[in-house]
Amino acid sequence: MAVSSVSSSKSKSNSKSKSNYKSKSKKLFSEKKGQSIGIVRSMNHKIPGTFSLESGKTLSGIRIEYEMYGKLNADKSNVILICHALTGDAHAAGFHTGDRKPGWWDIVIGPNKAFDTEKYCVICSNILGGCKGSTGPSSIDPETGKNYGISFPVITIADMVNAQKKLVEHLGVKQLFAVVGGSMGGMQVLQWTVSYPNMVKKAIAIATTASTTPQQIAFGAIGRKAVTDDPKWNGGNYYGKEIPAQGLALARMIGHITYLSDASMQKKFGRLQQDTDTAGMKSTTSTTSANLSELSPELSPDLAPNFQVESYLNYQGDNFTKRFDANSYLYITKAVDYFDLAKNGSLIEGFSGVTAKYLVISISSDWLYPPYQAQEIVSALTANGIDARYEEIRSQYGHDAFLLEEGQLNYLIRGFLSQILVSDVMNRNFYSVSRDETIEHASRLMVKERVSHLPVISEDEKLEGIVTSWDITKAVACKINELDEIITRDVRYVYEDERIEKASSIMEDYSISALPVVDSEHRVIGIVTSESISALIGRFG
Repeated sequence: MAVSSVSSSKSKSNSKSKSNYKSKSKKLFSEKKGQSIGIVRSMNHKIPGTFSLESGKTLSGIRIEYEMYGKLNADKSNVILICHALTGDAHAAGFHTGDRKPGWWDIVIGPNKAFDTEKYCVICSNILGGCKGSTGPSSIDPETGKNYGISFPVITIADMVNAQKKLVEHLGVKQLFAVVGGSMGGMQVLQWTVSYPNMVKKAIAIATTASTTPQQIAFGAIGRKAVTDDPKWNGGNYYGKEIPAQGLALARMIGHITYLSDASMQKKFGRLQQDTDTAGMKSTTSTTSANLSELSPELSPDLAPNFQVESYLNYQGDNFTKRFDANSYLYITKAVDYFDLAKNGSLIEGFSGVTAKYLVISISSDWLYPPYQAQEIVSALTANGIDARYEEIRSQYGHDAFLLEEGQLNYLIRGFLSQILVSDVMNRNFYSVSRDETIEHASRLMVKERVSHLPVISEDEKLEGIVTSWDITKAVACKINELDEIITRDVRYVYEDERIEKASSIMEDYSISALPVVDSEHRVIGIVTSESISALIGRFG
């Protein structure tokens, strides 16, 4: 008769960590108030050799600016990649020395926040084509020694993701625990799971689309025309000269309107006008408004910007020109226009290879990427059998809500990340034996591969039993030669889509330290061990 699948001494040593699992799992995500991660610094990685683009062209020696918050665990399995939106950068959280404001997504990154830096290692990089440290049109072309300008090749969302993959590989990360982003960052999330399905366990796409619509393309086209019609754009050759500030500011003003909602603008501005000064003229604090007046001296006071919403948009446009490159704006908005994950006109077919578990979040008042587009993503994913969850943030802030709704974002993201499944920790690269093999073969395999459990499978890969190192020891002591005589056939198992708590409970109840993972046809697809669960608790507990 076969023995238990683990030794009693080993089960005692493992039971302590397993018995603590239930209590520790309750602490996976603390409800304490989020904290700042403090001072952070940017880093830069140079990708060696040439980098191939979807267009067929190449770039040499490209650089990717990035920031890292939290620490990598031993097996580098706790990495969350944050993808920024259209005009974002790598500075997602914390403060640079001298900063008055934190990174652009500080509300969800840091101790006790959704992306808890005491549990995860969070990475954010500036996209390829950007102007905040990564290679883009404003960078120096190594072949000419001059700024690329519009000689920079056309890029796509897939090119941005491919560059991120190079960075991830440089850091020694084989699989990302999660990839997350909003707006254009959400497009990168979708692209990640399509291009590299085996590298992403979980995906969170917020306020985004899988295929840019004609209306969205139209807004991008108007913004680009505003830039290229500015005489100072000079065919993209303005570096070292006056920048096309007016065109870029106007492009930003147009874009910024799409990020807001009618309700938020009504609440913030209404029809209020600027305060009047003692001379009876409308006053403004916006330098852009002053510049516009200088360019249009024929405007009477009654035609000059006087509503508060006008002044606000002018201010946003002016500030934008101080931090962003006009050519980068052209290239990045064009990459967004090209984005379309449908294959042969079918989004279902486009998502056919995806394996990541998904959380897709829309915003009720978002008219740039309205909720129906997020629902289309979820429908296409679920049609492919993907575990895809849809949530909608109720907000009046419009598209920008993904940067502002701290409470709802932390609640939804924290809940999604804390739902750990067997598939999140199981080892798919397992070793197995068939029942007609020798005990010597099984013993040598265990020693060589340093494993203590070998699932016994049939010719069609179905689970027939399990053999452990303790079984081998018993066989030697009892002078048993046939592997078939020591197989434990009454084997406990789990499915990959079950909660990790179930696997832990089975291990604890039956004093065993490993469970085969099977699919719906009872074929073995992996194995989960008490060590992997202990590592999980150490990572998240």
